[in-house]
Amino acid sequence: MINFLMNLPGLGGTGGGSQSPTTMILVMGAMFGVMYLVMIRPQKKKQKEEQAMRENVQIGDEITTIGGIMGRVVTVKEDSIIIETGADRNKMKLARWAVSVNNTATEKVEAERNAAKEAAEAEKAERMEEARANSKASRKKSKKNKNNDDE
Repeated sequence: MINFLMNLPGLGGTGGGSQSPTTMILVMGAMFGVMYLVMIRPQKKKQKEEQAMRENVQIGDEITTIGGIMGRVVTVKEDSIIIETGADRNKMKLARWAVSVNNTATEKVEAERNAAKEAAEAEKAERMEEARANSKASRKKSKKNKNNDDE
């Protein structure tokens, strides 16, 4: 692929294969830049979000661990948490990095989205009802005007 890029007239010269070191460095820099934007940057963003989620775990939250264990947080410490699992309330001490998903926070976000969606739909229905009422009122006015014009 680099040879193809280098043989293009604008990058590698006349297309004959004479390559300057500067052009080669620019092409490699451009490839690194694209790789950074496509692969590294989204991964770092995801890691920051996961870290923030782990730091915001609170007592009473329902969580799922990396191993798939689900439980309710009982105690939160600097680098560990204690959760209760099952009906018999077994307690387990886990490292904070083992938290995979905060189910409580996820449910809150979904509930907020649904509430916003329902509010938008209600507002839309209200606007439609107003438009219908305005339409009916304008039809009545036009009928009155026609009747007055005919007389």
